[in-house]
Amino acid sequence: MGKCNGRCTLVGFCCLQLIAALERQIFDFLGYQWVPILANFLHIMAVILGIFGTIQYRSKYLIMYAAWLVLWVGWNAFIICFYLEVGHLSQDRDFIMTFNTSLHRSWWMENGPGCLVTPVMNSNLAPEDHHVITVTGCLLDYQYIEVVSSAMQIFLAVRGARVYLGSRVPPV
Repeated sequence: MGKCNGRCTLVGFCCLQLIAALERQIFDFLGYQWVPILANFLHIMAVILGIFGTIQYRSKYLIMYAAWLVLWVGWNAFIICFYLEVGHLSQDRDFIMTFNTSLHRSWWMENGPGCLVTPVMNSNLAPEDHHVITVTGCLLDYQYIEVVSSAMQIFLAVRGARVYLGSRVPPV
């Protein structure tokens, strides 16, 4: 059995990034978070181009992939800061994630592990097409699930960039 070279390792990390991005895309769709959906879509396209560039020895695609990874790390750092409410960021301004088109938040808020959702009846706080809920009993708060997801994205991006910089992919 042969040893995996730099190209093989880079394709492997790209595939891991693709799987993680698709998982994240699904849960962002379930939560109607349009800004992360758009960012995930761009990331998926960049990773596919990175795989293509690695297999076909296309250095321009690999440079684009590496440049995108810098933006992707920045985006995920923002997501971490947003959910941990660092600085002036607040989740009360959820329009940041939805283009101000809906009142939806993270899917994990209501569907996290162990969460019990109780509707609040006759509340004047929500518009007619939405309801007010209380969420209790979560084993892990949704903010931390989102932070772990973003941290994994950062880890995969940094490792992918490291493999790219260390691989011997000849320029074309």
